[in-house]
Amino acid sequence: MQRSLLVLVLALVPVMAAAQGVVIAPHAIHIDARTRSGTLELYNPGNGPVEIEISTLFGYPVTDSAGRITLLIEADPDSTAHSAADWIAAFPRRMSLEPRARQTVRLLARPPAGLEDGEYWTRLVVATRGGIMPVSGADSAEGITVGLTLQVRTIIALTYRNGLVHTGIASSNLRAHQEADTLALRMDLARQGNAAFIGTLRWSLEDSTGATRVTDELPIAVYHQMSPRRVLPLDGVEPGSYRLIVELTSERSDLPPDVVLPIVPVADTVAVQLQIGRASCRERV
Repeated sequence: MQRSLLVLVLALVPVMAAAQGVVIAPHAIHIDARTRSGTLELYNPGNGPVEIEISTLFGYPVTDSAGRITLLIEADPDSTAHSAADWIAAFPRRMSLEPRARQTVRLLARPPAGLEDGEYWTRLVVATRGGIMPVSGADSAEGITVGLTLQVRTIIALTYRNGLVHTGIASSNLRAHQEADTLALRMDLARQGNAAFIGTLRWSLEDSTGATRVTDELPIAVYHQMSPRRVLPLDGVEPGSYRLIVELTSERSDLPPDVVLPIVPVADTVAVQLQIGRASCRERV
């Protein structure tokens, strides 16, 4: 089984997509065993045509040794991997999209017979090619323009749910330590049930009076196990005793309600003693 890790550089996607000029929706697709179909909408708002090709691969988010979220790609997943990459088909799979034109792509699931209950996954890869970016400073003969043809790959999560599906999340080993003017936290997460946990990770730092001093949140998807690392800024937070509270819920404002499976929220807490230049974590409370 060949595997590769792709670092998620999502911050670059809007820039690249704007240069390419293709709008893709939705950014997550759910197909169930009753309909066995879904759609993908493409729109080219640019001034030139683009060539588009749609393919599938099997991958899911994991964390590396430093706690960074990456995309694990398995080129040849085994039968236990719950891959749908081989039986999701796109119609059309290749197309040319003219300026200001739209295209609806139909997605059909053809699962094998006797498929067990549970959730199956693939990633749609939408590769767009078109337009030329001039290369500044490149030497060229008179009347010849030197440029690069842009090619962008957008990766979209697709889930297929068969029969009874349920999910949950278990949290353990919450730890935190101060790094200069930030608080680094990390925890171990394990999915429960036969479907991925899709939800939100929220954390807050409370002082001895119960007032929240720092808070933030992160959309997260746990397919198997993860140990994400996050960093909280401590601007304006004085040395002293605090409680770090972490909560996982199935709330996601960026996804359709039918994509998110509900869970009972899970919370964990650890006491933190912030000091000038360092911090120590006390017993979990």
